Amino acid sequence: MKIYKHNGKCNVSGEKIRENREKLGISQEQLAAKLQLLGLDTNQKAISRVETGSRVVPDYELEYYSKALGISILVLLNQEN
Repeated sequence: MKIYKHNGKCNVSGEKIRENREKLGISQEQLAAKLQLLGLDTNQKAISRVETGSRVVPDYELEYYSKALGISILVLLNQEN
C-alpha cells in the first residue's frame, strides 16, 4: 500500500494531538493508558510516531483521541480551533 504524505507527514492530526496532550499536562505514556481504557490497543511509541507524523492515523482512531483529549475530531483535522 502506498502512503501519501502531506507536507512530509503521514497524518495531519499529530501536531494537534501533541499540542492538546501538552495542554492537559500528560505524558505520551499517560495518553496511551487513557486510550487503552477507552479500548484502543496502543502504546507510547505509537503515540510518539503519530505526533512526529511518521505513523498513519486510521480514521477510527481519531474518535479515541478526541475522547481521550476532550476535543472535537474537527480540531484534530485542523478544521476548527
